[in-house]
Amino acid sequence: MGELEDAVDALLSRPANVLPPPEVRARLRKASGLTQEEVAQAFGVHRMAFLRWENGQAMPRAKHRDAYSRLLKGWAEKHPQAAQAPAASTPVGG
Repeated sequence: MGELEDAVDALLSRPANVLPPPEVRARLRKASGLTQEEVAQAFGVHRMAFLRWENGQAMPRAKHRDAYSRLLKGWAEKHPQAAQAPAASTPVGG
């Protein structure tokens, strides 16, 4: 049982490489005053590739995903309001 527990602990200790929802990704970029083209150039990809990352249609490959995740985390620290998903609106009379 010790080996199995160690294996589970190793999996749990891995950092989650989950990107925020697409609408948050776009808000963070806009709050930083950057265009899709500028970010795409920094990553060395076409703007359309970056657009697909930002709107959730595609995931960046591992090298870019790690860097994009780091960028998003940095932006979230600089712009905490933009990092928060908007609260679900309550229907009138609800």
